[in-house]
Amino acid sequence: MDHSPPPDEPDPPFGDAFDGEPPRPINWNLLTADEAEAEWLSLNRWVNWLRRTYGLPASVIPPFWHRHPELVWELSALHLHWLSAYDPDQHASAPLGWHRDFVDARERLHDWVATSGTRLDRDRPTRQTAWPGEAVPIAIGERIIQDRDKDFVAFLVADLAERRDRG
Repeated sequence: MDHSPPPDEPDPPFGDAFDGEPPRPINWNLLTADEAEAEWLSLNRWVNWLRRTYGLPASVIPPFWHRHPELVWELSALHLHWLSAYDPDQHASAPLGWHRDFVDARERLHDWVATSGTRLDRDRPTRQTAWPGEAVPIAIGERIIQDRDKDFVAFLVADLAERRDRG
């Protein structure tokens, strides 16, 4: 049985493993621009593989997941867990643990997506609740998703520029 992806799908994300070093937790707040670029590209590749391999709907992983920090943090943690579970030095049952945790992660992702308001064909920033004494955030409307990959590249370029400016 051929398990290779169809020609229009990305290669499985097995090549971006950890070159002999175990994966480390990713703190997106502390990454340099160069570190963030590598992590964004790796995570994007893996998320595309994950959603296609498991047939996940946009109610679990929406196209604009990268624009929602709550989804980025969850997917990043799930990616690291997957890398660890499928490390060749791991016990053979480690993937079962990952799949058990994946059930819980899918539920959390579904909840995050429902809260965020992002959908298959449109997106809006996650609404923020103002606490007493805080200014009420300005409501930002939805926008139609025309080209997800083009948006990811634009998002990545802006994120890296902001990190370089903070620098």
